[in-house]
Amino acid sequence: MERLADRLFGTALRFTRNRDDAEDLVAETVAKAWARLEELRDPQAFEGWIQRILSNTFVSEWRRRRASPVVQTAPETDGDGEPFSLFEQLHQPFLLWWTNPEEAAMQKLLREDIDRALDALPEAFRIAVILVDVQGNSYGEAAAILGVPVGTVRSRLSRARAQLQRELWRHARDAGLLP
Repeated sequence: MERLADRLFGTALRFTRNRDDAEDLVAETVAKAWARLEELRDPQAFEGWIQRILSNTFVSEWRRRRASPVVQTAPETDGDGEPFSLFEQLHQPFLLWWTNPEEAAMQKLLREDIDRALDALPEAFRIAVILVDVQGNSYGEAAAILGVPVGTVRSRLSRARAQLQRELWRHARDAGLLP
């Protein structure tokens, strides 16, 4: 159960980019899941079911806030004072002596570059990328969660992926990794 809670929190943190908001989102998700537990038909599908509740809860709040925009603050940092990495929760750590320090440093830099590129995306694009590319939802599932047509999800993903690619290529050129 602790691993599920960690995964829920990681997803919430990727959505909200703020630890306090992520904690609130997980708490609200658990409360909703508890209240609707009798609706769960297949106990084996619990994790997907509760992840869907989390996604739907976030999107509902996102729509509500989008209707009355507020000034956004800088993203939260992790416990070490470093900006939270989108891929930090996804990274499976290996034993220290199994990793090449140079390769580990390059991977960390790459994750940071990807995080910066994701943060530069418009919020609607970033959410689509998280729902489909990170969480693994289908286009149809993401469309249902967002309340938009499948074509809109495909369009947002296409534009987001193109923007990510341009940004990462630009960074690679600037770093002297490409001619």
